[in-house]
Amino acid sequence: MMYGWDIVCRSTKYLWQYGDPKRAGLLPNFMMKKYLSIAAISILISIAGFLLPVSILADSLESSWGYGGATNPQAWGKLSPEFGKCAVGMEQSPIDIKGSVKGNSAPIIFNYGSSPLVVVNNGHTIRIDYAPGSSISIDGEQYDLLQFHFHTPSEHQIDGMAAAMEVHLVHRNLANELAVVGVMMNTGKEDPLINTIWRQVPPSGQTNIVKNTTINAANLLPTHKSYYSYVGSLTTPPCSEGVKWYILKSPISMAVEQLDRFKTFYPVDARPIQPLNDRKITFN
Repeated sequence: MMYGWDIVCRSTKYLWQYGDPKRAGLLPNFMMKKYLSIAAISILISIAGFLLPVSILADSLESSWGYGGATNPQAWGKLSPEFGKCAVGMEQSPIDIKGSVKGNSAPIIFNYGSSPLVVVNNGHTIRIDYAPGSSISIDGEQYDLLQFHFHTPSEHQIDGMAAAMEVHLVHRNLANELAVVGVMMNTGKEDPLINTIWRQVPPSGQTNIVKNTTINAANLLPTHKSYYSYVGSLTTPPCSEGVKWYILKSPISMAVEQLDRFKTFYPVDARPIQPLNDRKITFN
C-alpha cells in the first residue's frame, strides 16, 4: 500500500510540473494508465485542500519567490498567476496593529501536546511540522495545529513597533479555514525550546526527522494570552486571504545569540506591512 501511495504522490507532483509523467520516465508503461487516473483525482482533491496539509501545498511553490532581488515581496504578484492576491488583495497580512477596538470573543483555549521534532529548512524559513492531536479552540471552533515557523524581524507591528522575531503557529479546522496565532519574540532570556530546534536545523531544502526528541509548542506561549484579532492572508505566496489572525499581546523572549543564530540561515524573512483597508482590529 505504501509503495502504491508513493507512486501516486510522485505522479501527482510530476503532473503539476510537467503535465506528462512520461517525459520524466517516472512510471513503467504497464502502470501508466492506472496511476495516471489516480494521480489526476489526487490533484483535484489537493486543490480543494483536503489531501495535503498547508505546509506541503506551500512547498510546491517554495522555489519561485524570495525576500530580495528580483523575487522580492514587491514582485510576488507578478511572478505567477497563482500569486495574484499578493498584488491586488484587499485583506493582506501582515499589518501594523493600532486603533483596535474591544471585541467579544472568548479566550483562546490551547490544547497543545507533545510532538516528535521534525525540522524543515524550506529555503525561506525554519518550519516545525507538528504531529496530529494538538489544537486551539476559539468561540467553540476547533483548529488543529499543523506547523509553526519563524520570521525576523516580526512581520506584524504593534503601534509601529516590530519585535526581533515572530513565530506563527498555523492551524486549520474541518472547513479548511486557517487560523494563525502570532507570538512576538523579544531579545532577553534564553529560550530552551529554541535551542533544541536550532541545533537540528538541516541544510536548505532538507528535512530533519529527529530521533528520540519531542517538543511541545505550548512552551512558545506567554503566560498571559490576551490577543488582537483580524482577518488577513498568508504572509507568503500565494497570499491567500480569509486567514483568521490572533496576535498575542504579550511577547516571549529569546537570547540575542539565538536570534543571531537564526540570522545565519535567514537574515530577513519578513514581508513588509500591508494596508489595513478599513478592516477592523479587535482586542480580546
